[in-house]
Amino acid sequence: MCVRILWYFRNMNPENQNIEHKRIWKDEYLKWVSGFANAQGGKIYIGIDDDMTVVGVDNLHKQLEDIPNKIISNTGVFPETNHLEIEGKDVIEIVIEPCGMPISYRGVYYYRSGATKQEFRGTALHQFLLKKMGLNWEDIPCDGVSLDDIDDGAIEYFLDHAIGEGRMEPESRKSSKEEVIQFGTYQGRDSYEWGLLLFGKYPQRRFVTSSFKIGRFGADDADLLSQDQIEGNLIQMTDKIMQVLSSKYLIRPIHYEGLQRKEPLEIPEDALREIIFNSIVHKLQFGTWNQMSIYDDHIRLWNEGVLPENYTVETLLSKHTSKPRNPKMAQVFYRAGFIEAWGRGYEKIMKAFDKANLKRPEFTVEQGGVTAIIYREIFMSVRGDAKQNQTEQDTQKT
Repeated sequence: MCVRILWYFRNMNPENQNIEHKRIWKDEYLKWVSGFANAQGGKIYIGIDDDMTVVGVDNLHKQLEDIPNKIISNTGVFPETNHLEIEGKDVIEIVIEPCGMPISYRGVYYYRSGATKQEFRGTALHQFLLKKMGLNWEDIPCDGVSLDDIDDGAIEYFLDHAIGEGRMEPESRKSSKEEVIQFGTYQGRDSYEWGLLLFGKYPQRRFVTSSFKIGRFGADDADLLSQDQIEGNLIQMTDKIMQVLSSKYLIRPIHYEGLQRKEPLEIPEDALREIIFNSIVHKLQFGTWNQMSIYDDHIRLWNEGVLPENYTVETLLSKHTSKPRNPKMAQVFYRAGFIEAWGRGYEKIMKAFDKANLKRPEFTVEQGGVTAIIYREIFMSVRGDAKQNQTEQDTQKT
């Protein structure tokens, strides 16, 4: 089919997420076919240079036959191939529709992102394949795991909180382990990974990066003063983290309200718990560790895993729909009363800091994950007072 388009070139957009221009056809462009098919689809124009110069193609009829055959035999994608006439020259248009199944070229999966071709590897490939098959990592069976690997104490801990919050009935205590956590079996053979992570006796044997790292830094990132790695099941992990932070890393300045002595944590405790809960629940579970770096003036908490598609930090800080990365895990945390189901967690965090007259935390997307920056205004104030008092004492002594 020949389409005469004299105005086409002048109105055609430069290369973008859905358009690629190539001077001549090369078989390596099958990678672009894979990338378009795995993304939102796109078009490849053969006979147009990168600078939008129309050069045309040679052996038009042979290429119109060869190119589709190569695409089909190497990727399984059935393209729409059109002959266009632009400025009196022959151009081949290859239209690639998005595919519901993952498409590879020579065993490698590609993805069109912006105007570039990305190669899926490691965790990203794992997540991509699951998404294409309509699955989540929580749907994957976990070989060799039985109910003996589940911690009864973790089950009781969960029930105490869920019943106390009114999100489960008291009769739930009579339920079996399977009924409580919906652990169950997979076609009578295997157990699910998320159940082991949440309630396991020691899930780090199988999921090494499910622990939580804390580090105290001095003058710079090379000056590591102390560190801890919190392990165990995820449902009880935040309690352990808060205990370590309270006893070793953060301060509790003393003040009096009338005759009553008060020792609140330097950072609003409920808000800090909420931030940690979100970091754990929304983490890319096959990624690296959650990492909390503590400095004199701020705390940096990072978890791997970008925001949902079309979500920004501004989305999180406004009214938004909750889209948990790990829905089954999020449901358990919700039942325990640890997180909200309506995307209100960030609003609660901000209100807690406002009530304490402290600077709000800042959230950014970086390095393939989400970072929370929590400022230590109270610590800096107390430390400043201490230095000032010490100077006055030294002067008095002199």
